[in-house]
Amino acid sequence: MSPEPDRSSQRSNIPRRISTGPILQTKRSAIGGIVAAKKRRDFDPHAFLATIGEGRELVLFQRKQTIFAQGDPADAVFYIQTGKVKLTVVSKTGKEATIGIFSEGDFFGEASLAGQPLRMGSAAAMTDCAILRIDKKAMMEALHREHEFSDLFVAYLLARNIRYEEDLVDQLFNSSEKRLARILLLLAHFGKEGTPETVVPKISQEMLAEMIGTTRSRVSFFMNRFRDLGFIHYNGGLQVHSSLLNIVLHD
Repeated sequence: MSPEPDRSSQRSNIPRRISTGPILQTKRSAIGGIVAAKKRRDFDPHAFLATIGEGRELVLFQRKQTIFAQGDPADAVFYIQTGKVKLTVVSKTGKEATIGIFSEGDFFGEASLAGQPLRMGSAAAMTDCAILRIDKKAMMEALHREHEFSDLFVAYLLARNIRYEEDLVDQLFNSSEKRLARILLLLAHFGKEGTPETVVPKISQEMLAEMIGTTRSRVSFFMNRFRDLGFIHYNGGLQVHSSLLNIVLHD
């Protein structure tokens, strides 16, 4: 059992690290300890991402805790097991922009694999998180050795690239109202398996404005309109209905 978190102000920002033992109680993670002894064809990428091992470390972050900062050495890839993470970048003039929000099952920090020496942005926990930190060397070895894992990772990167292209098209051609509707649907995981979920509690309108490239006052105006139309509502957090898709599809 994990130790009780230290509630003192001096330790509240120190991530808890776990160095041994399984971390997820699933059928796949149950075989994590013997994966290395099996033949390559039996390699389970999900077990690899659910098991602590050489070059892999589970780190527990509290809400608002920094995972890495802009300018830090880029020496690892991160995989989110639970929680949500915000990526931001700060310009030389001090202006901050939110460039992405990631959740369970997402990788981030992968630019280190392409030779990026320093972090181009910062990552912070939006909720309490359990994150697997995979050293660059361990990640590279797994990608070269295990084809099933490399296929999974490449598919993820391609999906991420498609998302970036869609974001660019959205910025170039759609109104701020449509951009806001789209980002809310994405944050609620609309279109993925399962039912849409509650968007991150207490996500600020300033953050939404940064993500879609508009002002907070415009976001406030559209959010009130969406609520009046029944597309969203607040119930312990912002909840999004699939009917919001009408805004995105409407010409």
